[in-house]
Order: sequence, then C-alpha cells, then structure tokens
Amino acid sequence: MRITDLLVPQSVLLNGPATNKTEAIHMLADLMEASGCLSDKDVYLADVLAREEAGSTGLGDGIATPHAKSKGVATAGLAAMVIPEGIDFDSIDGKPARLFFMIAAPEGEADAHIELLSRLAMMVIDPDFREALIHAKSVYDFLALIDAKEDDRFQPTAADASAATEEAASDATNAADASAGAVAGDADTADTAATSPSSQPSPSSDAGKHYRVLAVTACPTGIAHTFMAAESLERTAKDMSISIKVEKNGSGGVKDPLTAEDIAHAECIIVAADKNVPMERFKGKPLIQVRVAAGINEARRLLEEATSGKAAVYGGSKQDSTADDDTLLSAEDSIGRQIYKHLMNGVSHMLPFVIGGGILIALAFLFDTFNPADPSKFGSGTPLAAFFMKVGGASFSFMLPVLAGFIAMSIADRPGLAVGFVGGYLANAGGSGFLGALIAGFVAGYLIIGLRRLFSALPQSLEGIKSVLLYPVLGVLLMGIAITFVINPPVSALNNWLMDTLKHMDSTSRILLGIIFGGMMAVDMGGPVNKAAYVLGTGFLATGEYGIMASVMAGGMVPPLAIALCTTFFGNRFTPAQRKSGITNYVMGLSFITEGAIPFAAADPIRVIPSCIVGSAVAGALSMAFSCTLRAPHGGIFVVPTIGNPLMYLVAIAIGSVVTCLLLAVLKKPLPQTER
Repeated sequence: MRITDLLVPQSVLLNGPATNKTEAIHMLADLMEASGCLSDKDVYLADVLAREEAGSTGLGDGIATPHAKSKGVATAGLAAMVIPEGIDFDSIDGKPARLFFMIAAPEGEADAHIELLSRLAMMVIDPDFREALIHAKSVYDFLALIDAKEDDRFQPTAADASAATEEAASDATNAADASAGAVAGDADTADTAATSPSSQPSPSSDAGKHYRVLAVTACPTGIAHTFMAAESLERTAKDMSISIKVEKNGSGGVKDPLTAEDIAHAECIIVAADKNVPMERFKGKPLIQVRVAAGINEARRLLEEATSGKAAVYGGSKQDSTADDDTLLSAEDSIGRQIYKHLMNGVSHMLPFVIGGGILIALAFLFDTFNPADPSKFGSGTPLAAFFMKVGGASFSFMLPVLAGFIAMSIADRPGLAVGFVGGYLANAGGSGFLGALIAGFVAGYLIIGLRRLFSALPQSLEGIKSVLLYPVLGVLLMGIAITFVINPPVSALNNWLMDTLKHMDSTSRILLGIIFGGMMAVDMGGPVNKAAYVLGTGFLATGEYGIMASVMAGGMVPPLAIALCTTFFGNRFTPAQRKSGITNYVMGLSFITEGAIPFAAADPIRVIPSCIVGSAVAGALSMAFSCTLRAPHGGIFVVPTIGNPLMYLVAIAIGSVVTCLLLAVLKKPLPQTER
C-alpha cells in the first residue's frame, strides 16, 4: 500500500487556518471525513484525542501525526495539513508544528496504521523533503512530492535546501554547548570515521558484518517516535560514515532485533527509549541511555559520544553502572518521576485483571437472588452466579501479584518479575493487601538491584547462573523474609484499622471522603492527582470497600459531561471548534474518560478547572450519601447495571454535571459575535 493510495486530494489542506492544537485536530478530522473513510467522525475524534492525552504525537522538527484505531473508521485513511507559520502542538522538541499527517485505521486492522506511520516517519525526517511539502504550491504538487519520495525520485530545489540548511543551522547552534564536550580532544574518532565504510549497511543485506554502533529506539504508546529516532540515527551515522544497526521496539513488536553477535562486536550501544527495554544483554558494554526525543534531535551528539570511547560501561562496576542500573530509566527523570513510572507500569498491567474480574463478580450478584436466611452465599446462590463468581474471583486473585511483579520488573527488568509476584501474593495472603503489594513491588525491584551490585564481582564465567539461579532463589527468599516479618505486620494492622474506621464512619464522614476523592479526579484530569485517586479507589476494591470507587468514577465522569452540556446549552461561550469538540465529550464522559475535558481546561484553566472540581466533588459526595457501590474500576455508563443503587448513582452524576455546567456558564462570558 502506497501513501497516496490513502491520501486523496480532498483530504489535503495547504495554508491551514488553525491557531492551536485542538483546532488543528478538528480540521484534520474534517478532512478525514471528506475523504469518505469515516463511519462516525465523533467516535474517531474521541479516540484521537484519547490517544493524544496518552502522549503528544508532536514528533519534533515541525511534524505532528495525530492518529488512532477506532470503531468510527470504515476504511483506512490519511489526511494532511500544512500551517506554514506553525502552531504549538506540545511537540517533544518544544518547536511549533507546521506539517500534519492524520491517520485513521479500522479497529480490527492490525498493522495498517503502524506500517503507514513508520513509512511517514522515515520520509519526513529528511529536512529537504519536509520543507518541500511545507512550501508546495498546490495539493497536486504535495501529492506528487510524496509519490516521488516513495519511489526515491525526490530531488530538492535550491529553496528547499536553503530552508532546511537554515533550520539545521539553528538546531546546531542550540546543541553546540551540549556537543562541544563530546567533540573536543577526540581526534582519533575523526580519523577512524574517515576510514570507515562510506555506505550505510542494512541489517538484512549485511547479516555477516559487524556494526560499530548499535541502538535501540522505543516509545511507550505509538511507533512514530520509535521510527523517527531510528531514521535520524541511521541517516546521521551514514553521513558520519559509522556503521550502525537499530532495533525498533514499538507497538508493532521488535524489528531488526540485535543479536548476541552484534552486541559482542559493537563499540557502544545507544538506548533512546521512553519505556523499559531488555537491558541484561548489554552488561559489560559501553552504553548511552537517553530519552527517545534525543535520538531524534541529538543523533550527531550521541554518535560522537558513542565513538569517543568515553561512554560508561553498563553494569561493569558499581561506579560505572550507578546511573543506569539503579533505575533502567533516563537519568533526566527525577526520583518522583521514576516512582510514578514504576507504579503506573504495575497499575497498567493490573487493570485488565481488576476490570475483567470486577465486572464478572458484579454480574454474579446481578444474576443471583438474595436469600435473607443465608446472606453469606449471595453472589453464588445459583449455578450461573457461582460460575461468574468463580471466574471473576480467579481473575481478581491475580491483581496484587501482577501489580507487585510489574512494578519490580519496571525497576529491575525481567529478574524482578518473579520476586515481585511472590511479594504480591504473600502481601495478599498476609493481610497487607494493596498497600503491602505496592510496597513489595518496590522492595523486590531494588532488592534485585542490590543483588546485581553484590554479584558484580563474580567471574564472567558465572554470569549465566545469575538470572536463572542466584537472583530468583535469593530474591524470593529475601522477599519472603521482608514481606512476612517487616511489611505485613504493620501494613495489615493499618489496613484493619482503616477498614474498621470506614465501616464505623457516620454518613457525614463518608460524604467528606466522597468530596475528596470525587474532587481529586478533576484536579488534573488524568494527571498524577487524578491517578492517585483512581489507584486508591482500585486498591479499596481488594479490601471489600466499594463506595470509594463509585465516588471516584462519578467524579471522573463529570468534567467531560459538564463541558458537553455547557457547549450545547451555552454555546455562545465557545468557539465553533470547541462546540464541535463538546459533542465528543458526551461519549467520553459517559465512557469515564476524564481526559476529554483537558483541551477546555488548558484553554481556560482559571474558570474550567475550579468549576470541574466543584461538580466532581458534588457527584462524589452524593454517591456516598446515596450509598452507591461499584465493584468494577472502569466502564462508565456501561457498568451501571452492576452498581449498587444505580438510579441514584446516575442522579449524582447528573447533578454534579449540571453544577459544573452552570458554574461555567456564569464564569465564562459570551464571546464576541465574530469569534462564534
């Protein structure tokens, strides 16, 4: 499939009038709809915005690629827009985005948009080609340039080359200070580079050759960043006459994997990644670890450092490996950011078990008949209910081991997984529950880091027994001692006190809890405060407390629903693009996707955020006041039949949404007629 098979003239707009990110996405969605590939634009737009909140698709160098797989897509499609002066798109390099490609893929189509994104990423990394597209005189010239590039027939004009040179010069000036240290005093590097092969080897055609530098690129949510970093490193290495092989570790799987022979003969490895990648294989090799953005924007500096002979050896000694071995994350991350990443890795892997198990358990109660004579069997009194309870309970039982295991794996790579699983299981069995498993995950991860340091002095001949014998045996043993004698006693006592306090709380105190948890969901709408409330609510599910989770979901549904109501009934407070986006928020709010409100909060935080917090707090308080319960940690309106007191739960959400809507209507003044 060629790019121009999907990019038709009616889905291309030159000199787009958008002035911000939200308007640009909506205009691109309109272009996509004009191409005829969408079955439901609102659903597709909601999925694009949800993808954008997971991580900006502003790739840097003036490029943005908003995209999504969606039920609202009938056939795969592509739209393009040029905004020559550029707009802020939250790009990874902080620069305005000028060239936009939007991709739509049907939900069941496995690789169409992934292959398309990777091909686009490799093409637009060429600055001459990028400038040619931005300065195209007509839509047909734009499409002809893409065809020429795909066929390797593209020839830049003098104007394109001049613009690209000016951009590169600007980037070089900004990076000069960072790269000066790597270049200074490195005459040997220049001599070696001069005598290296001039052509860039490819993994497929040079399987028997050795590469001077190896690299791994990876991003957590999409693949555009992965392939752009890979292309940037490969192109720069070719210019510098450095042989390189790049492993692309993205959502479509690993491409061009590094072999043991590759690693053995390489001078240095560059890991440009925003997620954890297998690191054990690089022990004893010089290694540079950076964010994926550095692979895109600082390829020359990285390659100069990699060939300078000054890169630290990964895992070679305590002194050399401290920065990387302690965290397996970018050294630029703060301690708080590292903890947050590790925690979210555990939570993201845990949620499918909780959601699947929680909904099945809720269905068990829904399909059962309450017997006052034997209330203990409620949920398993009929064969169907007993089946749902058995399967849901099995899924739920993995919740804490998975949480602890993947926190530990995020910290210490694969050796931490088994130790964390055991810690999570023992936390559950020992009564320390969610909090104990969370602590066990971090203890297990750093326990393995400690064992690595302890065994770093062992002879190289014993390297193979570390992962298969020493780490699992000693790790599980020490984890068992720590969880049994250090973690479980105080944490289980804390859990018992907490549950006893919640059970004996009067209605006023529980309403106060609802205000706190509901309001937290609207503070940053998907950020750390929102996530903290959600994780705590999920944790209480494991202890049998279901009221807090109900308040959390109610509070999270209010912001997008309230904004949708306000754009419908008080439309003169919003621009046309915002009113279109407001309709999408009905779907996102009912689906418990709080992030739908973020573009509105970002555009007017002083009015929108406080209004949303008040409405979410009201919904959380009313949920508690009505004694609503929720056994499933997600699902929005689709799990209402499984909610305790469902009618009043909907009333609580409706009242909270109306409160926020009215506050916004009062605080936001009508726009001038020309802006409506």
